[in-house]
Amino acid sequence: MRHLSISSKLFSNNRKKLSARLPGKALSVANANDVLPTNADGSLPLHPNSDLFYLSGIEQEESLLVLFPNAANPKHREILFVREPNEHLKIWEGYKHSKEDAQKISGIQTVYWTTDFENIFQLLAAEAEVFYLNDNEHSRASNEVETRDQRFNEKICSDYPLHKIERLAPHLHELRFCKSAEEIKLIKQAIDVTSRGFRKVLRMVKPGVSEYEIEAEWAKEFIRRRSKFAYTPIVASGENACVLHYLQNDQTCKKGQLLLMDVGACYANYNADLTRTIPVSGKFSRRQKQVYSAVLRVLRQSIENATVGKSLKEWQNDSHDMMTEEMLRLKLITQAEVKKQDPDQPACRKYYMHGLGHSMGLDVHDVCNGQYEFKENSVFTVEPGIYLPEEGFGIRLEDDIQITKNGPVNLMSKIPIEAGEIEEIMNR
Repeated sequence: MRHLSISSKLFSNNRKKLSARLPGKALSVANANDVLPTNADGSLPLHPNSDLFYLSGIEQEESLLVLFPNAANPKHREILFVREPNEHLKIWEGYKHSKEDAQKISGIQTVYWTTDFENIFQLLAAEAEVFYLNDNEHSRASNEVETRDQRFNEKICSDYPLHKIERLAPHLHELRFCKSAEEIKLIKQAIDVTSRGFRKVLRMVKPGVSEYEIEAEWAKEFIRRRSKFAYTPIVASGENACVLHYLQNDQTCKKGQLLLMDVGACYANYNADLTRTIPVSGKFSRRQKQVYSAVLRVLRQSIENATVGKSLKEWQNDSHDMMTEEMLRLKLITQAEVKKQDPDQPACRKYYMHGLGHSMGLDVHDVCNGQYEFKENSVFTVEPGIYLPEEGFGIRLEDDIQITKNGPVNLMSKIPIEAGEIEEIMNR
């Protein structure tokens, strides 16, 4: 693992919270992700399974976690299965966890090799009455490729047809929605790395610089600080900024253009998500600054509106109302269009077509199924934008916030966002 070690107390506490939700004689299983193939004999780097990491801190392929809170044998209430190291793996793939390593990382005392799983699980199944099996149930998940969880679930259902099967994901979604103090600390670390990257980039952007050179500057800063990209970065100059998921990053920045950068660091599997829009030449034009100021006002008011108990739908609708007023002042829409608009498709969505924000944590678009309002210690992005392809630019601004009982806390408050401050840094 590239990041510094994390106290196993984080994972032990997470397991306790999940175990407290499981009924008697219930057994749950969480799997590692697959190592995904590319072409020939190639493969992608393993991205840890968020649920397995949340419960154990384990980031190694083929690992499994079994929780059986009411097992007759106390040693079987928490069991971790990891790949057994051998000389072949050591030569070709390097370090693999020993049992002692796995115990130290996870805080789980009972650790077996994965080759022992079938026999141990059969023993546990004879005692258990219900299996809680996991799957990717994110509301926007695209399950076109069969996952390790899905293959495992199919086998368990086939091998143990008389056992009752329940879904583990809803419980994990609810638990992961609100972050612990240690998780907030890790998110702040990812934000700090992102902030440092942004300040470096501000000093190198100028006409003639390529989008991919800017991406490389971000990558350099992230890697040297034990991090990686939280998602494929968007580095979009000029009209490219109007493509919401622009990923080419291959154009040259030109004088007079704006540059939209949607970039975040991932530290210890916890993510940041930042968007800033800056002037390539170091100074906003009058029109650019007008639109920029409008988006910034909506961002700041939307942050203030993100309070405990506020419904996410109402929060989004409030941003539509604010955007409508801003776009009327900018003469992007007319009062006539507003009067005849469909309430479910307001006129402002012509230039502001995406959601206001999303839950964030171990996943950039973190799990929040069934969560319809802000809760204490949930973490959200706030990212309004206005996109004007006919004028050759788009502006999006994004901060990450923590919802607290005393109001929202902007975790990115120290990252430059005022137009004047950005111009000053770029022109030093």
